[in-house]
Amino acid sequence: MVQDISREPSGPEGAPQAWIERFEQPLVACSSGSLSGLRFAVKDNIDVLGWPTTAACAEFAYRPRAHATVVQQLLDAGASLVGKTNLDQFACGLSGTRSPHGAVPNAFNADYVSGGSSSGSAYVVATGQVDFALGTDTAGSGRVPAGLNNIVGIKPSRGLLSTRGVLPAMRSVDCVSILARTVAMAARVLQVAQGPDAHDPYARTLQLSNTPFGSRFRFGLPEPLEFFGDRAAQAAFSEAVQRLTALGGVAVAIDYRPLAQAAALLYESALVTERYAALRAFFDSHEGQVIEPVRSIIAKGRSFSAADLCAAQTQLRACAQQAGAMWARIDVLLVPTAPTHYRIAAMQADPVALNRNLGYYTNFVNLLDYAAIAVPSSIRADGLPFGITLIGPCGSDWPLAELGQRYHHASKLLQGALQWPLPAPQALTGISPAPQAPPPDSAPRMKIAVVGAHLSGMPLNAQLGARGARLLRASSTAPHYRLYALRGSTPPKPGLRRVPEGGSAIALEVWEMPQAQVGSFLALIAPPLGLGQVELADGSWVTGFICEGHALEAAQDITAHGGWRAYLAACEPA
Repeated sequence: MVQDISREPSGPEGAPQAWIERFEQPLVACSSGSLSGLRFAVKDNIDVLGWPTTAACAEFAYRPRAHATVVQQLLDAGASLVGKTNLDQFACGLSGTRSPHGAVPNAFNADYVSGGSSSGSAYVVATGQVDFALGTDTAGSGRVPAGLNNIVGIKPSRGLLSTRGVLPAMRSVDCVSILARTVAMAARVLQVAQGPDAHDPYARTLQLSNTPFGSRFRFGLPEPLEFFGDRAAQAAFSEAVQRLTALGGVAVAIDYRPLAQAAALLYESALVTERYAALRAFFDSHEGQVIEPVRSIIAKGRSFSAADLCAAQTQLRACAQQAGAMWARIDVLLVPTAPTHYRIAAMQADPVALNRNLGYYTNFVNLLDYAAIAVPSSIRADGLPFGITLIGPCGSDWPLAELGQRYHHASKLLQGALQWPLPAPQALTGISPAPQAPPPDSAPRMKIAVVGAHLSGMPLNAQLGARGARLLRASSTAPHYRLYALRGSTPPKPGLRRVPEGGSAIALEVWEMPQAQVGSFLALIAPPLGLGQVELADGSWVTGFICEGHALEAAQDITAHGGWRAYLAACEPA
């Protein structure tokens, strides 16, 4: 709930550039609900009934006939809407300086950029003017301003939140983002705002994982790292790696090149035609009303053919295939939210190159269908915030939030640009309780390794939970196995086979089940699968799923994917 900022230090004053419209009376639809008493703002490319949607271009303004779906859901849950916030025009930018209303300053130092395009939403959250705000995030527009203003930014899985009533930037990859000062607050909003929308062509019903990463997990560390000469940011990220390691993480170096190549396609290939397509009718007749460099970026979309677009989409799929292999080795990817900070004057002098630098670690996420959460990490020696982003596969929104909350509270930072300490961590609705080691006097338990349909979030995982099984850790086999996609199995399942040579490490999870429940679990396992002994990466052996050899003769060898999750991700349509 918004506190009285006149009674406590509240960071910088003023910044009228943060608002495009601040309502005299908040919009209220319901006096009760899970968000009752909370105040929020929305970025002015999101429809609010009774107020124009301008996208920071007065000539483009239109009056919507209804609230955007997400706005209506939040109002129905009892939140009150207090205004619409400034943005990089047409949500095209990551700096917060591309608006005719003026550059939105950083909440900690007004000489620096706030990040964009959801710059105004981030500023009003960081300075305590609202409890939370909605932004949008196509290429980092919700995460970068969160990172630069010491707040939380949830970038949900694509299609989890409806984008009906949201002016598209690139419709196929757009997301509504949630900005708040704590993970718990952002997660409350996510719980209310998520859900299918039959009127949104890109909405999806997603199977969300509810299993936390636990006390031991593997996090990917990009190699090489890039900070564009900013030693303060580099030092802050080293500190972040140490903190995540202290929380139980094990760093695993990953090749960042496929991710960087995917990110480059966003603006340097025919994919940019989607930005032009979103505004084509207006842009072709009012091009002169669009400010630079937004105008040049959108106009670039005219120069590509349909064949160029097909080629770019194929390039993107190739990057996705290469990058997807990393999920067999890691549970979550750690990156700096932004590699550096820039002064407003420097950004305005070189708006394209510096803006591109801010998106170095964000542009690929939606293109590759990942989920992400930006969380505060530290305050640098120069007084500027530094944030990190945790990235996971589509559907990992809740595990990311749970780990993000643990990380944020371990930082012991204050909220936003305020002098308010973080409240106690809260249980997140979408997550199961973290797995705990059994007490010494508990009943005997057996470790069981699963590689396919029993993995967390997979169709048969409930069979483990129903028998009191607990997730111990994600791991992999010793490098002596091959994995096959079995034919005709429902739900789809893999078969694991140990081989004398030519094997590889296969991703798996190790669960622990009461021995009294193993018999009933075994009764559910249909041939050709069964339980046997599987060697893990550390050389130990546990009970796990194995497959009869005859069933593998007609099966597809999918060992190259490194695991069942990576294989399923590669099979999804573009």
